[in-house]
Amino acid sequence: MERGNETQISEFLLLGLSEESELQPLLFGLFLCMYLITVCGNLLIILATISASHLHTPMYFFLSNLSFIDICFTSTTIPKMLVNIQTQSKVITYAGCITQMNFFNLFIVLDDCLLTVMAYDRYVAICHPLHYTAIMHFRLCVLLLLASWTLSVLNSLLHSLMMLRLSFCTQGEIPHFFCEFNQVVHLACSDTFVNDTVAYFTSALLGGVPLVGILYSYCKIVSSIRAISSAQGKYKAFSTCASHLSVVSLFYCTILAVYLSPGATHSSLSSATASVMYTVVTPMLNPFIYSLRNKDIKRALKGFLR
Repeated sequence: MERGNETQISEFLLLGLSEESELQPLLFGLFLCMYLITVCGNLLIILATISASHLHTPMYFFLSNLSFIDICFTSTTIPKMLVNIQTQSKVITYAGCITQMNFFNLFIVLDDCLLTVMAYDRYVAICHPLHYTAIMHFRLCVLLLLASWTLSVLNSLLHSLMMLRLSFCTQGEIPHFFCEFNQVVHLACSDTFVNDTVAYFTSALLGGVPLVGILYSYCKIVSSIRAISSAQGKYKAFSTCASHLSVVSLFYCTILAVYLSPGATHSSLSSATASVMYTVVTPMLNPFIYSLRNKDIKRALKGFLR
């Protein structure tokens, strides 16, 4: 029986977003700026929520963790891309590719889980305001966070172990700026049926169940808001979840646009370009979405910067 974890290659080639040499300085500058904005913006959110005592609530506890995850999420892909552009090299080692996929799977599932937990937090705050502090106590918040981490770690570990059973006979060219799971799997010269089955099942489970939970929470939220008599009360209730709803919409819409669009071909550079939306743009915009219309965050940021 063939040993599934043997591989004859030691590296892959990341083709990036463009092979035209004159565009490389532009891409380097653009992605460096977006990466720095992402890191600085999310880091400010974390520091503001830690330093301001009035932000020590479940909502901002989850928000600070989401900001930390967004920093880690972009850090799994963009630095390697910038290094490859700067050194004019497309090489990523086999171990580096597996590691990158492992952390990418970890943080994208964590992002999904945190958005679901935050939707539940908004559901309790709007639909059960009198029992909010009793339900969303600190111990439950920590348990929800630990459950999200555990689920994400187990999922990424499963995919990494499944990847190690594959054999790669030739040096593979990946038409992407990072080791995208589907493309790497289909470079293997061994049977990938089990990997594909596990990937489809976990994607449906970890993508579908949280989405159903978010939709259910917002259906209940909308029903509660409609029952409020005053227009001012409706606006105040909606404003507490508007930022989260914007982030959820941006996150899911960009991912679905990449993986479910009829013209999406995962072997093309156009798919890599579309992936920039949820891997780079969404984490960069999250701090702005949460801070621009949030008076508490604005006040905390002003106090921290002073």
